[in-house]
This record gives sequence, C-alpha cells and structure tokens, in this order.
Amino acid sequence: MIGFVGLGNMGGPMAARLIEAGHDLCVFDVAPAARERFAGSAALAATVTAVSTADTVLLMLPDSAVVEGVLLGDGLLDRLGPGTLLVDMSSSDPGRTRALAGTAAERGVTLVDAPVSGGVAGARAGTLTIMVGGPPDAYAALRPLFDVLGSRVVHAGAVVGAGHAIKALNNLMSAAHLMVASEALLAGRAFGLDPRVMLDIVNASSGRSGSTETKWPRFVLPGTYDSGFGLRLMLKDMGIALGLQEATGTPAAVSAAALAAWAAAAEALPPDADHTEVAAWLMARTKTDEQGSGTC
Repeated sequence: MIGFVGLGNMGGPMAARLIEAGHDLCVFDVAPAARERFAGSAALAATVTAVSTADTVLLMLPDSAVVEGVLLGDGLLDRLGPGTLLVDMSSSDPGRTRALAGTAAERGVTLVDAPVSGGVAGARAGTLTIMVGGPPDAYAALRPLFDVLGSRVVHAGAVVGAGHAIKALNNLMSAAHLMVASEALLAGRAFGLDPRVMLDIVNASSGRSGSTETKWPRFVLPGTYDSGFGLRLMLKDMGIALGLQEATGTPAAVSAAALAAWAAAAEALPPDADHTEVAAWLMARTKTDEQGSGTC
C-alpha cells in the first residue's frame, strides 16, 4: 500500500498514474473534492494520519512549512511505523528537509526527497524529471515507483536534500530564462519583429531555453497562461535557491536581480497567477511606459 498526500495540480495526476500502473493507494488531501475524485479507485483517508498504515508515503505539497505541518503538527510522522519510506516530492527547502530527515531517522523512518520538474503535462504523461536525494538503497527501492511517474529519474546525491537543492536551483534558472526571454522578445516585437519568427530563429540558435521552446509557444502567445505552476511557487523556489547561494558564499548578483523582478510581478498580479503571466506583466508595463513617454 502506498500513501499519497496532496492531490492538487501535480499530485492528482501522479496518484492517478500510480493507480493505473496497478498500485494500491490510500490518498488524502485537505480538499474533500480532491479526495472524492479517487472514490472507487483508491482508499480515501478521512485524516492525513490514516495513510500511516502504508509502507511508503509520498508527499506532494506546496512547501516545507506545509510538509512540517503534516508530519509534525498533524502527527503523521509519529504514526509511521519503523521501516517506512517517506518521500517528499514537494519543492521544499533542502536545509529543512535535512532536519526533518534526522527527526524521521530517530523514529526508524527513512526520509527521501524527490522533487519533480515537467509541469502538469509531465505529471499526466509520466514524463517528469525526478531528482532524488537520499541513501542508495532507498533510491533503489523507490525506483519502480519513480519510473511510473517520470521518464528521467536521477539520483542527485546520497545526502538528503540534494534533490530539493537542485530543484530550487533549476527553477531559479528557469525563472531567469523566462524573464530575460520575455524582455528580449517584447523588445523585438516593439522593433517590428514577429514573435513567432523570433522564436523560430532563437530556438535554432544559442539563445534557446525551455521558455522559448515551450512556455512562450504554449502559454504566452495563445494568451492562456495556464502552465499549472503558480507564480508564487516559482518565487518561493527562487528564494530557496538564493538562500542556498548566500549560504555557500556563491556570487548571486544576477539571481538576486531576477528574484527582485519576480517579486515585483508577484506584487502586481493576482494571488493565483500562473508563473507564465510574468510575460503579460511585462507587456502591460511596456504599454504603460509607451503611453507615458510623450514629450512636449
């Protein structure tokens, strides 16, 4: 039996894939409607501690604070039996993950971090990249489950928190790419270039990135802004990465500037804004600047 906690945009499709692969799941989410979607296909836990009977428990939650709330505040960790594999697939803070792993080890529970990249589409298709931090034997035991969820599974390191560290750093790079790509494409458009033509050129050149290859064509140009990954979640991951840079004494001037730009976008956009809406925010700023640039 596998316990699965967190059935949101990412967790829901991931749990569904495990069920389709023949695994027995006991699922929980604080939203009753999210649980009810699995009625008939999985055991529905009325409380989060009810998943403690599982040998393996997967968490797909927003951040470290929520993970700690579930494990320590709600008491799930105290209810897990010795030998349980506890997997935090959330985008958590690596330092806090290490601390939780120590607390879990005192109870005979092995905590492994395994954050993912690939978005909602990747979760549905089972093509996620999964970055795993933890002991090699735990990684080997969990690999069959990870292979159901992702097409690329990487053991990031034997130290717990390794996966969360690279996930935050990856998202910092992704966010910086999206911001600078959007600024460049908008400058080209203002000059009179067609964004689609620019993308065709850039994506065959050295300026290409996931933002130019995927995010602009799929979510920005159509104006849907529905990648499924929230702007504030991206900002949170950027903050984790910048904290890691500062803790290690790494130069981070560009990273800090990117974080400041994203923070300004988050302040201006609605709380539920998709992270790709930073492009729309930049467009709006461009129009405002143009309207206010008249001279006498």
